[in-house]
Amino acid sequence: MKTIVFICLIVNAFQVTFSSLVSVGDFNKDFFVTWSPDHVNTSSDGHERSLRLDQQSGAGFASNDMFLFGQIDMQIKLVPGHSAGTVIGYYLTSDQPNRDEIDFEFMGNVSGQPYILQTNVFADGFDDREERIYLWFDPTKDFHTYSILWNLHQIVFLVDKVPIRVYKNHADKGIAFPRWQPMSLKVSLWDGGSWATRGGHDKVDWSKGPFIASFRNYKIDACVWKGNPRFCRADSNTNWWNKERFNGLTWYQRRLFRWVRKYHLIYDYCQDNQRFKNNLPKECSLSKF
Repeated sequence: MKTIVFICLIVNAFQVTFSSLVSVGDFNKDFFVTWSPDHVNTSSDGHERSLRLDQQSGAGFASNDMFLFGQIDMQIKLVPGHSAGTVIGYYLTSDQPNRDEIDFEFMGNVSGQPYILQTNVFADGFDDREERIYLWFDPTKDFHTYSILWNLHQIVFLVDKVPIRVYKNHADKGIAFPRWQPMSLKVSLWDGGSWATRGGHDKVDWSKGPFIASFRNYKIDACVWKGNPRFCRADSNTNWWNKERFNGLTWYQRRLFRWVRKYHLIYDYCQDNQRFKNNLPKECSLSKF
């Protein structure tokens, strides 16, 4: 009996250890092209990839694996110049009718105007949780790191390690939170001219194209979905994001977070009384961090 118990413990430890993926590298190995492969260009070593949007098509790619909790980083250089109407999506999604989703959406603009970064959270099929900021740098001049930290306690959106948004787990108060459905990572570049820039007033000017966005130096440090959420919820050295210190922001992160919200936030659904007819979603009255 002792031998059987020992073997079971070893097997469980093995599964927990190898339920996580740390990947720093090759787009060809970790992703597949979801549409328009002729609009996807990958460097010879697989470390950099670009997507092209023209009148014929946009393009996209997705991770081979699905994940339940972890952190994902991607360096992105956005479409330069006149990019009005274009949208770059970088997001986690469960692809279910009642889907969970964690979105970065980069909304292009006319030359000389700042890019708008929109974030959104879908939980159990419901969204309407948009926030928008102006970035404090020109995201078309160089690569910057955009990260998603997702655990049982919170979702944190980060730009160059600066937290720009936090969505806390208030499931105990009846507020949906993505915690059961595994999600894949997807990236796309597409024509969002019907809504993206000034509510759809500025369409894509195809004479300014083709529009190209570039991606590199991604890191996926997340729990790979194997059909058993217990391994992804385990508090282990491998699942570092489940450690207590990641239950909330540090004091320094809170300082940065307040700075973003004071100087760069341009839309918060929790401040849109007109949209929600003075009946804001329940989480709007609760702590942000």
